[in-house]
Amino acid sequence: MIITVTPNPALDLTWHVDRIIPGGVHRADTGRARAGGKGLNVARVAHAQGATVRALTTVGGAAGGEFALELRSSGVPHLLVPVVAETRRSIALVDEHLGDTTIVNERGINPSNSEWRALLDAVGESLVDAAEAEGGAPVLVISGSLPPGAPAELLPSLIIAGRAAGAAVIVDTSGPALLQAADAGASVLKPNVAELAEATGISDPLAGAAELLRRGAELVLLSMGADGMLAVTADAVVQARLQTPLAGNPTGAGDAAVAACASLWAEGVRDPEAILRRATAWSAAAVLMPLAGEIHDSWPSLADALLVETHDFAPEQKDPR
Repeated sequence: MIITVTPNPALDLTWHVDRIIPGGVHRADTGRARAGGKGLNVARVAHAQGATVRALTTVGGAAGGEFALELRSSGVPHLLVPVVAETRRSIALVDEHLGDTTIVNERGINPSNSEWRALLDAVGESLVDAAEAEGGAPVLVISGSLPPGAPAELLPSLIIAGRAAGAAVIVDTSGPALLQAADAGASVLKPNVAELAEATGISDPLAGAAELLRRGAELVLLSMGADGMLAVTADAVVQARLQTPLAGNPTGAGDAAVAACASLWAEGVRDPEAILRRATAWSAAAVLMPLAGEIHDSWPSLADALLVETHDFAPEQKDPR
């Protein structure tokens, strides 16, 4: 089973307008509201591709009510922990003329300590349920930002709980939390180039990945934009990319990559190249879809079209500074 945790969920609101004019008044057809957040996107993709999942997050207020209703209708198995604070909103304005999207993300409100404890308890219970139901180790995915003021020990506590239950832990986050995740024993980390440089202070991507490996990660999946993706381990660097990058909506591409990694890891696959091929193909297939949390059915042909190169890698020989 794949258990996803979204520490800072959002009700995603999307409107399409003919053209965005700064300072102007815009009219749009009825927009779409969807339960969002990176962990939920991971759960949606994995569930649609046949994996057994359970999505855990918090929910509160009127926006939280709409969030819960949409998630229930999606069919994705989930467990919602009630909180007092209103679930944040993410507003996307799609400019049909330019083909781009302007996004405003509310920062979110930090739950109380007792509410965080309830989420941690729910994660622990889900890990036990998964182990008992399947007789094997689950995969715990912790994905997305933390709300301002979240306890410093929250992310390490989640990772430690996962490892104590025998779960592989995959973390997709940014900033200091990325280093925290490596130090706490995350199995897989999935930053992009900018997030890696910001967190480590190292401009060279391979040296930055080596720093995460040195801190304890087993695998770093590094999104490289148009250059595809890297899988970096203590032994090798594998790069996968399409010959021609796809045009479309990149929102959710990284979440699809995490879903691919989690799905294979749950099946017992540990080979970095196999994980990278699936992650890159699902990421590309997500670009072809209008909403995050979905991938295009053409992903197998995208996987076949990937250009893949493998190089030996010895992190201890690189100076990360």
